[in-house]
Amino acid sequence: MRNDQAKTIQRRDYTPPEFLVDEIELEFDLDPEGTRVRAVSRMRRRDGGSGACLLDGDGLELISIAVDGRALAAADYRITGDRLEIDRVPDRFTLEVVTLLKPAQNTSLMGLYVSNGNFFTQCEAQGFRRITWFPDRPDVMARYRVTLRADRETCPVLLANGNLISDGPCAPGPDGRPRHQAVWEDPFPKPSYLFAVVAGRLVAREEHLDTMSGRRVLLQVWVEPGNEDKTGHAMQSLVRSIRWDEQRFGLELDLDRFMIVAVSDFNMGAMENKGLNIFNTKYVFATPRIATDADFDGVESVVAHEYFHNWTGNRVTCRDWFQLTLKEGLTVFRDQQFSADMLARAAGPEGAASARAVKRIDDVRVLRAAQFPEDGGPMAHPIRPDSYQEINNFYTATVYEKGAEVIRMLHTLLGQEGFRNGMDLYFSYFDGQAVTCDDFVEVMSEANNGFDLDQFMRWYEQAGTPRVKASGVWNAADGSYTLTLAQSTPATPGQHVKQPLVIPVAVGLIGADGRDVALRLEGEAQPGATTRVLKLTEDAQVFRFVGLAGEPVPSLLRGFSAPVILDLDEDDARLAFRMAHDADPCNRWDAAQRYAERVALALAADPAEMVPEAFVAAFRTLLNDGALDPAFRAQALALPGEAYLLERMSPADPAALRGALVRMMRALGATLAADWLDVVERLQLAGAYRYHPGDAGRRALVNLALRYLAAAGVGEGLALAEARFAAATNMTERCGALAALVQSTSPARTAALQAFHDRHRDDALVLDKWFALQAGAWRWGDAAEPALARVRVLLSDPSFSLSNPNKVYALLGTFFRANPGEVHAADGSGHAFWAEQVIALDAKNPQVAARMARALENWRRFTPTLQASIRSQLERVLAAEGLSADVAEIVGKAVAE
Repeated sequence: MRNDQAKTIQRRDYTPPEFLVDEIELEFDLDPEGTRVRAVSRMRRRDGGSGACLLDGDGLELISIAVDGRALAAADYRITGDRLEIDRVPDRFTLEVVTLLKPAQNTSLMGLYVSNGNFFTQCEAQGFRRITWFPDRPDVMARYRVTLRADRETCPVLLANGNLISDGPCAPGPDGRPRHQAVWEDPFPKPSYLFAVVAGRLVAREEHLDTMSGRRVLLQVWVEPGNEDKTGHAMQSLVRSIRWDEQRFGLELDLDRFMIVAVSDFNMGAMENKGLNIFNTKYVFATPRIATDADFDGVESVVAHEYFHNWTGNRVTCRDWFQLTLKEGLTVFRDQQFSADMLARAAGPEGAASARAVKRIDDVRVLRAAQFPEDGGPMAHPIRPDSYQEINNFYTATVYEKGAEVIRMLHTLLGQEGFRNGMDLYFSYFDGQAVTCDDFVEVMSEANNGFDLDQFMRWYEQAGTPRVKASGVWNAADGSYTLTLAQSTPATPGQHVKQPLVIPVAVGLIGADGRDVALRLEGEAQPGATTRVLKLTEDAQVFRFVGLAGEPVPSLLRGFSAPVILDLDEDDARLAFRMAHDADPCNRWDAAQRYAERVALALAADPAEMVPEAFVAAFRTLLNDGALDPAFRAQALALPGEAYLLERMSPADPAALRGALVRMMRALGATLAADWLDVVERLQLAGAYRYHPGDAGRRALVNLALRYLAAAGVGEGLALAEARFAAATNMTERCGALAALVQSTSPARTAALQAFHDRHRDDALVLDKWFALQAGAWRWGDAAEPALARVRVLLSDPSFSLSNPNKVYALLGTFFRANPGEVHAADGSGHAFWAEQVIALDAKNPQVAARMARALENWRRFTPTLQASIRSQLERVLAAEGLSADVAEIVGKAVAE
């Protein structure tokens, strides 16, 4: 579809479906070259409906269509693009549709496709229409009964949603080979996007579990033979998720079995199909040999996320795709809470608070790196968008991560008990229904004695990252501190006027001795807690704290209590003070980030500037504070991400920023060399690998130390990195040491990269790390090879495939998104390469191409020279023949802004 032909779908135009589907029976005769699908649907007109029966389809070969057993002639229906319309039908009827699919040719990985000889489906958001003609929308919820037939040798395993009803032999195929069939039934109504089938040569890890009501259920993790040993962590993550949801929200697994299936060709991370979750192998496979600590975290988080969807997304789903954050924002919040609880439990009483803080910092890093730039670009949208051209483009950081922050603010305002009461009422009202964000917020209000959330709804309606400007005045005469908070949200495409939001601002005041002081607002009789949540609801508000013995240092937005940018004048000394004393770990980390940001932007603006000694001293103090958890120190001492810093530059100059960051890394590595070397020596771990937050924190800080030492060219540090790489017994240590060598001038880097490849040549996920390390490499010397040259070579590596999303994300995604200093080369070669790859990808997989296309959408922030280069390549992509709607929307909006 050309960009000028793309239809914009508006939320305000929503109308209920003319026909609902009570039941659907599907029969699949599976063959990679020609799969026959027979779909029999029991249709009924909705109350008040009067229009034609409308069905959705995409790229289908229609064999036959019948109503109540009567075959329809071509004149009885109309097909216009992706819509099939039948005018004259009774209020209740049975629709039978037979289609022919070619799954082996399906490179989009939507609908039914083949991966490594096995069959898989992906139906969210609009993949079911690639299987059969059907009202493919989330507010049509039906009960599914599925019969799968296939060759018994090539497809010994046949899986679908729900419970297995029967299985056994069936009639042979046309070639006479033995075939078998399985019948599955899902007792719960679901929208078509949650439909799934899997068939092929697979084996399962199994475990039985007694639910909180005493029901015995079967848990299975299905993988290709030979990968069974990689699934233990995923299974235990599933067990922990089930238990947590029972204990935290009283929600129980509702089927006789719950299945996870791993596939290496998958556009996303995972999919919550009812009872049959299909996962990217990246979020299932985890052993110390192949997975880092971060990978272990990712598996647990994604397994939890998809399982939690069983209630927040499946049992209660979204009415239309504009409501996507209803299920995704809420479920991201739930998986974040779960991960924090699991880390705290593993860390024990002494380390629990720090483990929770480190998890929260991780979440904030992701938000700042991915969502804040999105809010400032041409694709900016509220967490509940008002319009879209291609819904696949709105599975975004705004819908997911910012959506989770909005839920977190609700949790803050209502309290844990109030939030749980709201969740209970939500399920009691809407179980088995497709509802809206308004329904969710209204029920939260009702469950909390009519708590006023009308203004809070603006978070669902307004795009952009709000800014909160804070200023304080100390009055020594009466011991008061007056805090003024003012909010504003910049204009975004289609929204030029913004209204004040409800912003919970968690506040603390730090005394001169470095300790928090008890807070008493004017008018209160007694001081209270040392952290208070202030509700900012107007353009500007004043809060006066009294009874203070001395001038305090404000600590604002504690715990990152709202997804906003805080503008607060703090000199270097105050930032260093908060780095050393702020009792809130999130704000202590943020103080370090703010200080580093200030230095980085100053160095980028003036290459003659030196890294300030006071800055290095503040880092040394934090590094050597043994009372702080190593995991927290690793977070606080890592420099801010380039994407976030580029958003803070005006205009953004990636080359100047990269130069500044290189100088900072070298200065911190060289000046603090003795301190970093001491960290490496003291925090080494002996014995077998253990997935534990304490151990992970030690490994993280050691890996960071090696990065700084290698960047500075410290000989002893480079030798330690080489030795650690050679002797590593787990992937976290091996990959961390290799990353240090790659980001240095060490001649050992080439040999280390080759050794890593040779050792793991047969493990696709580990090779993804190998691709990503090289794609993200900086240049540490004038003679160093440009990253683009290396990426071009790697495109021809036998292990790389443009058809595999994981490989694309590892190599091209890392280069385009995580290496701006190289992508934005002055000669424009990086931009031309981007256009070349987006066009090539679009012909194979529009969803993946659209993700790559977004890398340059914020091009107007850059210097004029870079803008001109990027714009020419955007126009090149937009003019490409046969451009998909996915890419056309991204690039078209970028050019039109």
